[in-house]
Amino acid sequence: MKQISFTLNGKPVSLKVKGEESLLTIIRIYLEQTGTKYGCGIGECGACTVIMDNEAVRSCMILAEDIEGKEIISIEGLSSEGKLHVLQEVFISHDALQCGFCTSGMIMNAYGLLLQSLNPSREEIIEAMESNLCRCGAYNRIVDAIETTSNEIPKKVKL
Repeated sequence: MKQISFTLNGKPVSLKVKGEESLLTIIRIYLEQTGTKYGCGIGECGACTVIMDNEAVRSCMILAEDIEGKEIISIEGLSSEGKLHVLQEVFISHDALQCGFCTSGMIMNAYGLLLQSLNPSREEIIEAMESNLCRCGAYNRIVDAIETTSNEIPKKVKL
């Protein structure tokens, strides 16, 4: 067992884990934050996407030993004081979800994109989101939601 300390959704976390466990396991099992989904387990589908030090990463591919001192945001960390993040609201208003399984990973990947570029082109959005898979095929609505967020939401909104 190994003691690790990091920040999850703005709160310090310190716990003992096995070094070979994934960040996904730590978030879902140890910390009971189940918004981040297990999809493929090999970093291909994007269902487990979280933000680590302001970058979108696949939590199934990050080992416990690699999160020491890191700042991590999961889908639960986007909302604040019971209010959804603007990106979550726009996903809902654009009906950019169907079954919902991929949604948290899509939102977190989109959030990571917007952290890097507040005004990405439609082509940049499509390219950034290509690595997240949606079984229901809501891709056009997802891209539209991200584009709306980047173009119409005042830049004062905290990402």
